Amino acid sequence: MSTVEESIDVEVPVRVVYDQWATFEDFPRFMEGVEEVRQLDERHAHWRTKIAGLAREFDTEIVERVPEERVAWRTTGENVKHTGTVDFQPLGTARTRVTMTMAFQPTGFAEKAADKLGVLDRQVRGDLRRFKKFVEARDAGTDPQSASESG
Repeated sequence: MSTVEESIDVEVPVRVVYDQWATFEDFPRFMEGVEEVRQLDERHAHWRTKIAGLAREFDTEIVERVPEERVAWRTTGENVKHTGTVDFQPLGTARTRVTMTMAFQPTGFAEKAADKLGVLDRQVRGDLRRFKKFVEARDAGTDPQSASESG
């Protein structure tokens, strides 16, 4: 398993940051390669992704949810194997540190090569930067769509 951990500070209160992260259907607006996330029930979601030309569909299960503190998940099924957590740490009343940790089992030559080249690390870092722009723009009342177009 390969593991990546990245953090970013967001100029938004922890409640707003957590609520936005828990809105999984918005993930395609700031996560590169995520085409659709459909919430199936309180704990399960279906994902459709296309990363480096490789299309995948898989399901995830929320295994831990602590409001304004943490969301942890794992994939279910056999075709994609990863787990992750996102921790939210308040840094005062209007600032939050977001830390994402993901463990991913690359399969096949392309995924193993991408892993060796640090693609997951760069993708997580980029996704967090786009999330920061997205949630800060939304909190400020501006159009968050621009966050997904740059970054």
